Amino acid sequence: MRLTRVYSTLIFWQTLCEGSVYIRELYMSEQPSPSDDERRLAELGYKQELARSWSGFSNFAISFTIVSILTGGLASYGIGLANGGPITMAWGWPLVSIMVLFVGMAMAELASAYPTSGGLYWWASQLGGPVWGWFTGWFNLIGQIAVTAAIDYGAAIFTTAVLNVIGIEIGTDRTAIFLVFTVILVLHAVLNAIGPHLSAVINNISAWWHVGGVAIFVLVLAFGAENHQSVDFVFTETIDNSGVGFGGVAFSFLLGLLHAQYTFTGYDASAHMSEETHDASRMAAKGIINTIVVSAIAGYLLIMAVTFAIPNLDDALDPTKNSGYPVIYILENSLSSFWSGLLLIIAAIAQLFCGYASVTSASRMLFAFARDGAVPGSALWSKLSARKVPVNAVLFISVFAFVLLIPSMLVPAENAPTAYAAATSVATIGLYIAYGIPILLRQVHGSRFRTGPWQLGRWYRPIGIVALAWIALISLLFILPMDDRGYPWHSDFTWNTVNYAPIALLGVVGAIGIWWVLSARTWFTGPRRTVEDAPEAGDETAVNA
Repeated sequence: MRLTRVYSTLIFWQTLCEGSVYIRELYMSEQPSPSDDERRLAELGYKQELARSWSGFSNFAISFTIVSILTGGLASYGIGLANGGPITMAWGWPLVSIMVLFVGMAMAELASAYPTSGGLYWWASQLGGPVWGWFTGWFNLIGQIAVTAAIDYGAAIFTTAVLNVIGIEIGTDRTAIFLVFTVILVLHAVLNAIGPHLSAVINNISAWWHVGGVAIFVLVLAFGAENHQSVDFVFTETIDNSGVGFGGVAFSFLLGLLHAQYTFTGYDASAHMSEETHDASRMAAKGIINTIVVSAIAGYLLIMAVTFAIPNLDDALDPTKNSGYPVIYILENSLSSFWSGLLLIIAAIAQLFCGYASVTSASRMLFAFARDGAVPGSALWSKLSARKVPVNAVLFISVFAFVLLIPSMLVPAENAPTAYAAATSVATIGLYIAYGIPILLRQVHGSRFRTGPWQLGRWYRPIGIVALAWIALISLLFILPMDDRGYPWHSDFTWNTVNYAPIALLGVVGAIGIWWVLSARTWFTGPRRTVEDAPEAGDETAVNA
């Protein structure tokens, strides 16, 4: 056991060193003058409206904050543990990390070529035409709203636990959680309205908070937990909740990948913040890749530390003992009240950072989409405040994130976690379909694509094929129907635990498809130019017009 602890410590420090290399790379990159970024933006058709005040590190920090291994990795931990068991933690996280890196590399090349806040939908419009941009944009927007809802609801779960630990007795039932969720959404909306400089500062602090937080988690659980599970338990123990009979463990394992896959969402934020980042054609691409790599390594250490500390697997999965959230049970039953309370506080603050960053990214995506006239009331959602913030877009994202989780108050109390799980599915599917469409178009219409400074070269095709195959697999897995226990394929059906991800997906596809056929195809023409001609080098007047 001592050797295991020493090995874990060495791996931890190695990870910190590797992470610092990626972060230092962002700092050391040459930053051109703002006019160079604005000139490239003008070539893409837009004048500089947002405040370009973010460094490359800030661009990395917002994606790293939204991925937030202390958020998705902990709040959705029970999804993975219940489907497949400890093997999902031990083997699922590395598998998903590798596959997500393929997706990220394909996206980074596109972000480098087209550094605009529109991100995914802009890339799709450029490569495939308005109809592709239309569907990509709406999938992205729905995914952004759902991931914001899921993040802030997860933050509410941990914040509620923290408030009770420090003596503010508000209870731990779903009413208390939903109340805290509402307060958090309001707080994030208000803070986002203040200005982009504050946003950059908060996200910079958040990046270091996450690195430091993971370090404390690993050390406390490695050296402070009362008991540790064996290596054999962590890497071989299985749970089959699939109900499919032969091959059920493997199928259950695949379902459990939602835990890691949901965590690895939101790194498109680096693209959405392009118009506020210096040297965006390089920094946006690096922000995506570095976020995935650092999150993969640090996240695996975190997940392994939690899994080794499980006191009793059956109790960790028992809703009457874990209140629906196994990580809180594990911390409270494997550590002293001081250390469990400290770790809950660290996780809750990290999740608050995460939700704040998600609102920032989503509001920029909505701003860009509305700027091109794709959203009803576009003039309202694309309007900027005096501080260059799309405040109305911030409010739009916050309100609809609130609406999405109202079902958590309508189902029986014991099934409230199902609504959260469904929100994570909606977020994951919506975002990854939006990620996949421009990657597909890059494969089909490669001749239209002009690479930026960060490129894959001839490797773009195999990388893109792997990325698309993975997206197709996870999209299928996470829309499977559930029975009254939250498991797929059983005969007992109830609306209280139904996975409403496929319902939401079909509803979105149907609505935006009908809207396109009946109306939008006659007026949505894709990105709208706000400048007539790209300025020549040295022309400062044109780029600031």
